[in-house]
Amino acid sequence: MHIHGQPHRSIEADHATRTARILDQTFLPHHVEWRDLQTMEDAAEAIQVMRVRGAPLIGATASFGMFFALRDDASDAALQRAYDVLHATRPTAVNLRWALDRVKRVVSPLPVEKRADAAWSEALAICDEDVQTNHAIGRHALELFRTIQLKKADPNAPLNVMTHCNAGWLAAVDWGMALAPVYQAHDAGMNVHVWVSETRPRGQGASLTAWELREHGVPHTLIVDNNAGHLLQRGLVDLVIVGADRATAQGDVANKIGTYLKALAAKAHNVPFYVALPVSTIDWTITDGIRDIPIEQRSAREVTHMPGLNAEGRREEVLITPAGTQARNDGFDVTPANLVTALVTEHGVFEANAESLGQLQSKL
Repeated sequence: MHIHGQPHRSIEADHATRTARILDQTFLPHHVEWRDLQTMEDAAEAIQVMRVRGAPLIGATASFGMFFALRDDASDAALQRAYDVLHATRPTAVNLRWALDRVKRVVSPLPVEKRADAAWSEALAICDEDVQTNHAIGRHALELFRTIQLKKADPNAPLNVMTHCNAGWLAAVDWGMALAPVYQAHDAGMNVHVWVSETRPRGQGASLTAWELREHGVPHTLIVDNNAGHLLQRGLVDLVIVGADRATAQGDVANKIGTYLKALAAKAHNVPFYVALPVSTIDWTITDGIRDIPIEQRSAREVTHMPGLNAEGRREEVLITPAGTQARNDGFDVTPANLVTALVTEHGVFEANAESLGQLQSKL
């Protein structure tokens, strides 16, 4: 995608130095800052503190982390240590484990002296495949957009899309999941408008999704999270589409906290609720999302404090609660399959149930 008119990926490899750089999302939307990754610890820290976030991008970053570790020490012990350190950074996003397993599977049978080169090649492949995967997700979801647009009383009226958190190119290597069809629709000349929920407490919608859409020129409107049900009730939303950090073999979906409430409201008002995700985000080992998907508990400070720019243009964090207030900060919630209209993957659109997803799995 583009930043100030120039093409970029959210993570970019430097082939000459065999390092990588990331767009540090903790500075967005006010500053564009790139951060070099040169060690496994750099990659782990970037994932842990959310300099990168979004399931596919976490996986891609972790794959470079594996390379950095093996470049320094390619022994079996070092390989396992890197795997364990990186795996512990974020517990909910299954792409993290998927990418680590993929690199480990490739390098484990190799002689020690060949492991680093193989890990580098695998990290590059993971990034390139992610771009292709997300573009394919966009193509399949775009057909859903077109079908819904044609059913509107005025097919020339804006197609009003609601999303939550950020599942755009900042959550992936490029294109993104939920926003891929939005970009493709916009580029194809469709009249598309996005309702962007702010996504408290970290504000990924306000700071990241709104920034992405502005950079691409897509019409959008920021709303507070609690406004979503009201807009759905008033018939101002044609469809809801979100990403996911993990889905089960029966179609339950874990996504940023607040997704479940949007799914409930969409169901109540007969608005389609789609989840756009790569197949790598489906955890085929579990069936009950509420029981089996671990929910990350994040710092209470994210709830009690809010960052922003002060009048002098400097980044500042302010306390918004009474001092000493206790806060709970669940990073994700689980939307049961019966609230999901369909899952949109790189292989097509599938119903959120065991039978349909079993057909998908048989194609892999």
